[in-house]
Amino acid sequence: MSVLAAGFGLVIGALLGLVGGGGGILAVPALVYGLGLPLAEAVPASLVVIGLASAVAVAPRALREVNWRLAAVIGVAGVPTAIAGAVVNHLFDQRWLMLAFAAIMVAAGLRMLRGTDEAGGVCELPGGGVAWRRCLPRAVAVGLLVGFLTGLLGVGGGFLLVPALIVALGLRTPTAVATSLVVIVANSAAGLLPYLGASAAGMNWSVIIPFAGAAIVASLPAGRLARRLTAATLRRGFAVLVLLVAAGVTAQTVTALLTT
Repeated sequence: MSVLAAGFGLVIGALLGLVGGGGGILAVPALVYGLGLPLAEAVPASLVVIGLASAVAVAPRALREVNWRLAAVIGVAGVPTAIAGAVVNHLFDQRWLMLAFAAIMVAAGLRMLRGTDEAGGVCELPGGGVAWRRCLPRAVAVGLLVGFLTGLLGVGGGFLLVPALIVALGLRTPTAVATSLVVIVANSAAGLLPYLGASAAGMNWSVIIPFAGAAIVASLPAGRLARRLTAATLRRGFAVLVLLVAAGVTAQTVTALLTT
């Protein structure tokens, strides 16, 4: 089990390092279907793994590529909704949540296949500043949505956040990737809060520790490799992977629903 968990961790860490997100969208299915954890345990486990790996992955980019002011706005906006999402998670049948998860994966994958504008715009000014009058409402809206999905589904939000930062806020890909990692750390920590305390002792640490350790190890070299590949190559490859995983999750969840 530990070896399998480490293998999944390497994939998740590589994705975080390469494209600044996507780890959580694959970590939950890996924990549920690959390692046999119930969704209620997979969600907090995913938040631990994604939060730690993202913190390590952003370190080499912290000074040059992170837009810290935007990260702060989006991160702060997402904290209350991440907590709300974690509370709402317990109110729904976990199988229907997995179907919702798959639908979001399909939407994100298709959007990334369509490509994005690399020219900057709404938020990022030519001189490197931020056009706050136009940018602030969008940044807050992005933070609220991504935060809620983080708590509800146990994802860091990067699979939605990177496209949102590029498309909705107009950031260039390197800035979007690095900034998303900072927000993922904040969202993961906030989403984990409702699970702390008594429930933390019941978490499957024999799976989480090798999973997180391998993800951290993979994230740094993947980040260096990302600088040698084009943004379009990374984005399209990740989109195809997300769509394949969404198909697998849908098939298994529908089968479970039909057999009960």
